[in-house]
Amino acid sequence: MTDSPTRVDEIANGIFRISTAVGEEVMPGGFTFNQFLIRGDAPLLYHTGGRQMFPMVREAVASVLPVTSLRYIAFSHYESDECGALNDFLALANGAEPLCSAVAKMVSIDDMADRPARAMTDGEVLDLGGHRVQWLDTPHFPHAWECGHLFEQTTRTLFCGDLFTQPGDSHEPVTENDVLTPSEAMRAGMPGYFATPVDSEIIDKLANVEPTLLACMHGSSYRGDGAAMIRSLGNALG
Repeated sequence: MTDSPTRVDEIANGIFRISTAVGEEVMPGGFTFNQFLIRGDAPLLYHTGGRQMFPMVREAVASVLPVTSLRYIAFSHYESDECGALNDFLALANGAEPLCSAVAKMVSIDDMADRPARAMTDGEVLDLGGHRVQWLDTPHFPHAWECGHLFEQTTRTLFCGDLFTQPGDSHEPVTENDVLTPSEAMRAGMPGYFATPVDSEIIDKLANVEPTLLACMHGSSYRGDGAAMIRSLGNALG
């Protein structure tokens, strides 16, 4: 993949960050689109990327494990960069199911996906064989009625979707530096990005799982006190 703008890095045991950079000609200042692959008995891909990125993401997945072995294709909410290539992956992985919130299954996915979704209820845990993921409903946090986030219990990784979105097209896979300040600077130019007022119960729900790695969809993943970073985000939004 030396000629590809997509790179693959193992950011936790058996968890891989797939990151595609796009330059200023596509988005002012550049940007990154990240997917996350959990390797296990039942491999899970979190986010698919948009349809135009499918060849690059498929190649990246194949560098870790056979695409045909994917068991679940999961995402936070219904948006192109989250699940635009869902049907492309379903066509290659005959045993794969979409994995999403019960609301997403009801309002979008069972209509647009080529196979019915496996809905996750709030707090439900799914054993992938080597990893265990828990679904956390977070409606409108940061946006979309069906929004939720996935927490991997063995590595304490929170796949936090569009939370902590960082601008730019050059990011280390993992950082221990502040990710809130750059994400807040970007949010300042996007009115309506978050629902207001922020639900303190959702902040508590995410912080209380005490993640040590925040797997961000745009920018670097954050290693450190994830609960404190989430509560700082809640204070910034409050």
